[in-house]
Amino acid sequence: MRKYLIFFSLGLVTFVFTYGFIHLKHLPLARDTQQVNAAKNIDFARKQLRFYLNQHKDPTQFPRSVNHDGTVTLVKAGDWTSGFFPGELWYLYKQTRNYYWKKKAEAWTNSLRNQQFNTGTHDVGFMMNCSFGNGFLFSDHPQYKKVLMQSAKSLSSRFNKKVGAIKSWDSTDWQYPVIIDNMMNLELLFRATQISGDSTFYHIAKTHALSTLKHQFRPDGSSFHVVNYDTSTGRVLWQGTSQGYADSSTWARGEAWGLYGFTMAYRFTRDQRFLKQAKKIAHFILTNPNLPEDNIPFWDYDAPNIPKAPRDVSAAAIMSSAFLELSSYTDKSEQEEYTNAAEKILKNLSTPKYRARKVGANEGFILKKSVGNKPSNSEVSVPMIYADYYYLEANIRYLKMKKD
Repeated sequence: MRKYLIFFSLGLVTFVFTYGFIHLKHLPLARDTQQVNAAKNIDFARKQLRFYLNQHKDPTQFPRSVNHDGTVTLVKAGDWTSGFFPGELWYLYKQTRNYYWKKKAEAWTNSLRNQQFNTGTHDVGFMMNCSFGNGFLFSDHPQYKKVLMQSAKSLSSRFNKKVGAIKSWDSTDWQYPVIIDNMMNLELLFRATQISGDSTFYHIAKTHALSTLKHQFRPDGSSFHVVNYDTSTGRVLWQGTSQGYADSSTWARGEAWGLYGFTMAYRFTRDQRFLKQAKKIAHFILTNPNLPEDNIPFWDYDAPNIPKAPRDVSAAAIMSSAFLELSSYTDKSEQEEYTNAAEKILKNLSTPKYRARKVGANEGFILKKSVGNKPSNSEVSVPMIYADYYYLEANIRYLKMKKD
């Protein structure tokens, strides 16, 4: 009898386990509620930047990328990427309130001071807002306000009323080119109005955003990288790309600039058109059949050799920060969708596949595998400073969101 009971019990256990396992496989999986360890990610960034600063002590040389041979590409203050490194230093000072980071941030920021008079590029917004802008927000430097105001005046000098936009490149190839990246530079103008009360900058920024919304996007929310305008009539002459795969394709980092830019524009204006556009861009990204499972996009959503095409970690980092801000302006269901998207990106970016494996690796840069300009075969699948900047910003935003 005992023998039969043992066999019966074993059979019952086997039946329950097998039956339960089979049916559990068909139950809806619970959402992964594991949070991003933002504090740990920020601490890793802190260690990486300290490592970099121990190797590179000249504040007039700004890190841009790492070459495949392991050498660091250093640039002068006039390069469009120069503001990101001091911007990171200010973010670390904001988080730690350690005087070491303030001292370093001041040194690298002050090396950009003369760029406030640079009228030859739209990127003065990137250069000065990430550096002096962050310094103004996180420190007690009253002179930074003056620098920001002059920087805003320099950027505004590139605005054409007939076109309704700020000129991007001084190029003989186009009459009046405007690139999607330019949305990011509007924050400098919005901030200038915020700190001075001069609405001139606000109106230029809002007009540029409206022109971009009208001419830079297709009905499905995808974007053109470049729009060329006729300066005498404001008419669109051409829409296409310079850094994407094709004129009809969607360049991943450009789409990320658009997502971030219109979300930021809504922050300053509360214009529902900008929020609607940000959501439309988000929908294009998150429902795109070529978006990989880990939410780290290929360098172009229409790249010809997907799934073997290079990923663009910089686009993912920008998206993660933008999704977190966008989530704060939406209802509960959309808030969850955008927060989940940002969480997935940050979790995956924080794995060895995309991030330096240990402190000191990656030449002190945080992330790997960004794409600068694929058509020119320039800076492909390498660490890029702007990827690090937005990754750090996203983790700071995430940490604040969870605390609030």
